[in-house]
Amino acid sequence: MTSEANIKKQKLTIKELITIGIFSAIIFICISLSGGPFAMFPALTFYYPVGGALLAGPVYLLLIAKVPKSGPIFTAGLLMAIFCYVTGMHIGMTIGYLAGSVLAEFVAWTRRYKSIKINILSYIVFCLGGTGSYIAYFINPRAWVSRMLEKGTPHEYLDTMAASVNNFILITMFTGTVIVALFSGFVGSKLLKKQFEKAGITA
Repeated sequence: MTSEANIKKQKLTIKELITIGIFSAIIFICISLSGGPFAMFPALTFYYPVGGALLAGPVYLLLIAKVPKSGPIFTAGLLMAIFCYVTGMHIGMTIGYLAGSVLAEFVAWTRRYKSIKINILSYIVFCLGGTGSYIAYFINPRAWVSRMLEKGTPHEYLDTMAASVNNFILITMFTGTVIVALFSGFVGSKLLKKQFEKAGITA
């Protein structure tokens, strides 16, 4: 009976599914608002994941607090991945968000979604999923550019983007994303302290 009760407890209810849908949409909006402007400008596009990490931290942590079960984090990442695919972004971005959300889900799961520090670490991993397209670019710039030209990206955009590349941009992108995500998560942990205490989430 105990085993059956635990299984039922881990199943997502209709109310939880609705909560996941709403919060996943809000996370998507937050990432789009803070990261989108960087992606619009070719000279700044490599900083998209840095900007994208700024606003969603509190929402991400609140989602985990409200639904401390497997599924919510992956759902949020899946929504981002679908959007990237549908809007014609490089497949690396889709793969990045899928991989990032799976890893982020696992990180939070290791402490059963009840540790603030681990949940913030999970958010950092989730945000690093937004680097997928840029990792693909550095692996094979020619193939990346060729693929984006096929998708209709203006040649001028790609030329300006390539001109902005330097030896430190990849390090800056990763470091910046981690720092901004950590900051966003930290702010979220302070803003939502009472919510976490109610949900039994500890440091």
